[in-house]
Amino acid sequence: MTEELNNSEILFLYDAKKANPNGDMDNENKPRMDWDTGTNLVSDVRLKRYIRDYLESVKGEELFVTNRAEDAKDRVKQLEDGDVLDLIGVRLFGAVQATGDADHLTGPVQFNWGYSLNTVELQESKTITSSFSSGKGVGKDYRVKYSFLAFSGGINGLTARSTKLSESDVKLLDEAIVKSIPLNRTRSKIGQTPRLYLRVEMKDNETVLNDLREYIDLEYNTPEEKVREINDVNLDITELLDYLNENKNKIKKINYWFDSKLKFKDGGLNKLLNQFSGSLNELEY
Repeated sequence: MTEELNNSEILFLYDAKKANPNGDMDNENKPRMDWDTGTNLVSDVRLKRYIRDYLESVKGEELFVTNRAEDAKDRVKQLEDGDVLDLIGVRLFGAVQATGDADHLTGPVQFNWGYSLNTVELQESKTITSSFSSGKGVGKDYRVKYSFLAFSGGINGLTARSTKLSESDVKLLDEAIVKSIPLNRTRSKIGQTPRLYLRVEMKDNETVLNDLREYIDLEYNTPEEKVREINDVNLDITELLDYLNENKNKIKKINYWFDSKLKFKDGGLNKLLNQFSGSLNELEY
């Protein structure tokens, strides 16, 4: 019998200091930006890649969408002797088999694009060279000065039935979201640090909440344009606490993790712990 899961709402915050959170290959690999608002953007695909890489490299899970597969045919070979639902990445994010009649399986775990809560300036580009067998490659190295990024996502309990997502899979997802980015120490990604993770589990698989990012903000300890590190900001979760409290009768559990360097405005963290003391689960990594 397939395990029944409830809906969950996810809020994930991390910051980037002199890094390139998500390069845009159509724009000289510059960090993705919303130039109208001056905010930094990161695609949901980038976040899923962090998670998949952690599950594969650290947890030893076999994936369908893997860096080890050179093309779609290599991915299909994985399925010849087994069920696609044996692969955790499919149970989480779904899959498309692009051979013959395309078969699409929607994943129960989805994220919106991430965006920065602060306006972001780009570091002036430096020209870099890399040596290859064919000669030298010359490119530009673009970085953000400081970006405090927020992701929203969720788990669809109804869709989880079709991929057979389990509670143990969800626990691995929690772990991967918190731990994957610091382990991705590539040249452009080092300098990124997880700061807060919330997964609000509902009491059923029908109730959903609004995008939790709508209820948070940053308080600045220095002019916003001069923000360069975590000590320059405090996280304001006042509206979020009010919103969660309004929906308290719909919430089964709040799974949470936070970095000790993150400071909250007006004791926000303590208020969270007090208001939801009977339904909190601290994730210890």
